[in-house]
Amino acid sequence: MIAVWLVVVVVGLAMAIIASGRAVGYASDLAFGFNVPPFVVGAIVVGIGTDLPEIAHSLISALSGYGDLAAGNAIGSTITQMTLVLGLLPFAGIAIAASRPFTATSIPTSADRIVLPGSLMVVALLLGAWFGADDSLSRTEGLVLVGFWVISGFLLYRQTPTAGVPTMVIPELRPAQALFGTLVSLVFVGVGATAAVTAFIEIAEALDVPVFLLSFFAASIGTSLPELVVDVTAIRRGEKDIAIGDIFGSSLIDATLVLGLGPVIVPLVVDGDLVVRSALAAAAIVAVLTIVLARRRHHTWATGLGLLVAYTALYPVLLA
Repeated sequence: MIAVWLVVVVVGLAMAIIASGRAVGYASDLAFGFNVPPFVVGAIVVGIGTDLPEIAHSLISALSGYGDLAAGNAIGSTITQMTLVLGLLPFAGIAIAASRPFTATSIPTSADRIVLPGSLMVVALLLGAWFGADDSLSRTEGLVLVGFWVISGFLLYRQTPTAGVPTMVIPELRPAQALFGTLVSLVFVGVGATAAVTAFIEIAEALDVPVFLLSFFAASIGTSLPELVVDVTAIRRGEKDIAIGDIFGSSLIDATLVLGLGPVIVPLVVDGDLVVRSALAAAAIVAVLTIVLARRRHHTWATGLGLLVAYTALYPVLLA
């Protein structure tokens, strides 16, 4: 049976990788067709698409009565993307610069574009810790988290200048076609990754790993694969604003929309101690990351190494 699940993992990831290439191309057209900043397209449109595995995971877990699976994956995916995925970029030759001129190895951005999503993530994680402290997530608390994401998306749109770093002056497709193509491609990314994650969890559960920790560490890495695949593809195609927008945007979606959707449908029972510890640890890491990047204005191998160490440090914190 394990051999069958391994085949599902391979097929699912292959589907995600192929569809991601199409998604980035359509998203680039979409940014210029609607005159929407590429960073916002990455943070909202592509962010939702690459978070489809997390969203599906949250809904399925809620309907199945596994609150710890939903909460662990949401918080775990947030911190996995902000540490593991973001931390690996400098080692792949990709750096973030706030004021440095655009080059082939830098992602132009601004301190504000880092500070705002980072600050919103910290608030969302603190809300998650507060809501989960009583060993439950109610429907009202879920609605608050979903509403917080809506407000966050509006704030990101308002504060991001339209001018990014365009790599295509004239869109190849009409806006409606680009939007449809983006959504369809991202659906395939989500379906492929969801199949891979489901198979991965089935294999891991055979080892009798605790539910919350399995979801926080193992499932979150699996569901973060679409972000990694899409971001690498975007970077290779020169769509760096879309890539960095997806990293920050999808992490914010995990901390708000993904964590809140499950209890909106079915109130959840969770392990309050693990929810609080993981959410507070994630909030602390994101807060420090936001401050460091805003002050340094560069994300290099040094900060990348720090993020990888921070991710590794989560294991003893939660396993203690």
